[in-house]
This record gives sequence, structure tokens and C-alpha cells, in this order.
Amino acid sequence: MYYTYILHSEKLDKFYTGHTNNLKLRLERHNDGWSRSTKSGIPWKIVYKEKYNTKSEAMKREYEIKRKKSRKYIESLINK
Repeated sequence: MYYTYILHSEKLDKFYTGHTNNLKLRLERHNDGWSRSTKSGIPWKIVYKEKYNTKSEAMKREYEIKRKKSRKYIESLINK
């Protein structure tokens, strides 16, 4: 199983979108500072996730969300 996920940092009030096949491990790595793009926002919380059968589906959805470049769109996904 693969996931497209959205993290939120209360510290920065920012969202981060990614994909993975292991949500628990990926969140731990974000919060351990493994990713340069999320290091400054620690701690991160998963606020949204979608499940996919293949990595390519999860990646496609991640890029679709990122292309919107819209906080309102992300908030609408979370609040559904």
C-alpha cells in the first residue's frame, strides 16, 4: 500500500505534501530532521492521507495536490 499524505506544522502553520509506503516511519523521519524541507517545522502531524495500490498513483496524486498551490484546497481536503 502507498499513501499520499499531508503534514501540518503548528510551529510554522505550514503544510507539507508527500508520498510513502510506510506512514509511521516517514513521519518519524520528518520529525527526526531527515528532510531538509521539513526540518524547521518540527513537530509535524499527519492531518490527511489517501491510500493507493501503486507508488505511481500516490506520486501522481501528490503532484496533483502540489500543482494546485492552494492552502484553501488543502484545507478543504482536510475538512472533508
